[in-house]
Order: sequence, then structure tokens, then C-alpha cells
Amino acid sequence: MRYLGLDLGSRTLGIAISDATGTIASTYKTIRHNEDYRHLLNVVKDIVKEEEIDAIVLGFPKNMNNTIGPKAELSIEFKEELEKKLNIPIYLQDERLTTTIATNILIEGNMNRKNRKKVVDQVAATIILQDFLDRKEK
Repeated sequence: MRYLGLDLGSRTLGIAISDATGTIASTYKTIRHNEDYRHLLNVVKDIVKEEEIDAIVLGFPKNMNNTIGPKAELSIEFKEELEKKLNIPIYLQDERLTTTIATNILIEGNMNRKNRKKVVDQVAATIILQDFLDRKEK
């Protein structure tokens, strides 16, 4: 089973993809947008078709106190719109602190700030997807 991981931000969509066995997540790409979520829906639909994706894992940015704020509501809306366009399961995965973890990983790898900005959302999407895959195995 092949999964697509998504980290929806206000300016970017970080994308990760699993291997065919649904065991290992890898970075895929980052798509920049200007809050044109309809365009993103079509981009995701195309990737699902090209990569033969069986399910999507969408980051769910809950607040640290476990409440749902405006960004989490946007993720729920995006999930609902994806469900209308695609006929595959879409799961929400808690993504608290994933961007911070991704940034720290890139800093530890001595990546400069300019290059970190280009890939941090992909890495965050990979963390989101890998967390889901690891929990699914248990």
C-alpha cells in the first residue's frame, strides 16, 4: 500500500511518499501556493494518479493544548475537499512540532538557512507520514 504525506502550510504544501510496502517515508517535493487550495487539490490528484497512491496522510496541526484552531480547521476542510475529488482513504495525523523537528534535523545536517527553507516542509511531511506508518504497524 502506497501512501502520500501532506504538510499543508499557508504558503507551501510539503509532500512525502512511502515505498510500495507502506513502510518507509521519503521526501517528494514542496509546492508553493498563494492560498489557492483548489489548485493544490488538482496537483494532489495528479500525484495520486501518477504515483498510484492508495491513501493520503494529512498533517493535522492541533494546538499544544489539544484544541483545534483555524489551521486545523483548514486541514479538515482540505481533507473534505480531497475526499470529494479522490476515492481513497484520507487520514489526519497529529503534526504538532513536526516543522521544529524537521528544522532541527536540517540544522544538525549543517544545511544553511536558504536551503532549509526549500525543503523543511518536505521533511515535515516525511515525519508526519513516517509517524503514521510506524503507528499503523503496531
